[in-house]
Amino acid sequence: MKSEHNEVIRVQFTRQAAPFANAAPIRNDDLLQRIVDLAGARADDCALDIACGPGLLVCALAKVVRHATGIDLTPAMLEQARQLEHQQSLQNVTWTLGDVTQLPYRDHEFSIVTSRFAFHHLPEPLLALHEMVRVCRPGGRIVVADSAPTAAKADALNAMERLRDPSHTRALPPEELCGLFAQAGLQPRLEMYRLPGDLDSLLARSFPQPGDADRIRKILEASLLDDALDMATRRDDAKLFYAFPIAILSTLVR
Repeated sequence: MKSEHNEVIRVQFTRQAAPFANAAPIRNDDLLQRIVDLAGARADDCALDIACGPGLLVCALAKVVRHATGIDLTPAMLEQARQLEHQQSLQNVTWTLGDVTQLPYRDHEFSIVTSRFAFHHLPEPLLALHEMVRVCRPGGRIVVADSAPTAAKADALNAMERLRDPSHTRALPPEELCGLFAQAGLQPRLEMYRLPGDLDSLLARSFPQPGDADRIRKILEASLLDDALDMATRRDDAKLFYAFPIAILSTLVR
């Protein structure tokens, strides 16, 4: 099951690599900086970002820390990351191809471990969180940011997201994300964030099955009445806009 889902992730993000890397919500500097700040990044830190995708958070961290590493399952995403590293003339970055539930690093190797927009793709996110804890040294910081709808609206958002992206498993409500941290022996600080975008651009970088793009549009249009997806959907002229609910959890490792 795990290997099958990993292949779904690789297929989807090989197709999405370039449009995903260049999408305005993914490149949102405000959220990137918020994560860097919550990580308490300093010049002597060694940072790891799991499921790093096109390397945006890794490169943001690399501008502050001594060294930053990114690991991802999809070679095409790491190619986008290397292009970004080159564009920003960074010399303190390492990229690793690998599975985030079996990190190929030593215990306590990093002082900062982060994850952004990854947990909702993982069938067992707790495994990844345990690995994040294992490779983070005592006194280090862990920061996770992910989609996090309210519990009452999570099923609706997840059903829509699975139509849009077959690699989506489940976006967890904030309470469940906090519960994962508790199971990993962590006491997180939680804050919520809204990540804006527009539906046309979202669909342009997605690869739903034939006919599903129209279904997705109808689902978002229906949510204009009651915000059934917890996406703050709104219409401006003929265009649909949204703002994904994002939970940011940060904690010290004891």
